[in-house]
Amino acid sequence: MAMRDIRVLPDPVLRTPCEPITQVDDRVRQLVADLVETVDDEGRAGLAANQIGVSLRAFSWNIDDEIGYVLNPRIVDLSEDEYQDGDEGCLSVPGLWFSTRRAWYAKVEGIDLDGNLVVVEGEELMARCLQHEVDHLDGYLYLDRLEKSVRKKAMRALREQL
Repeated sequence: MAMRDIRVLPDPVLRTPCEPITQVDDRVRQLVADLVETVDDEGRAGLAANQIGVSLRAFSWNIDDEIGYVLNPRIVDLSEDEYQDGDEGCLSVPGLWFSTRRAWYAKVEGIDLDGNLVVVEGEELMARCLQHEVDHLDGYLYLDRLEKSVRKKAMRALREQL
């Protein structure tokens, strides 16, 4: 296991959709170990594989003292009538937090290292994390979800950082 460096914008790996995991081998096992170790740090809620430079569909989470991972995750359910608007940040966009609208509830399905079905669901912070991390695996950042006026402020702040 290794604590991995986090890739930050404008690293192109963050904008590249990740490939599905077709075979669980030693490389994937090491990836999961690294994701779990790297997310297990103060202030970290989730971590997608591309944030550590690996373009495979996997992420880990650290919510309410529960650490886990899922391979090949896909969102299978979102609340349609209930939303949350709260500040969201990202390890790959350090220091910036902006109000981001997300579904109140989210459910993700994927597999574990043994190929067993994994179902992860939750409300509020867990739902936000699930949506955020699947976005990463699809090549999107939370900045892409911002309302136009907020996105304009975010991009200005981002340019000032670079």
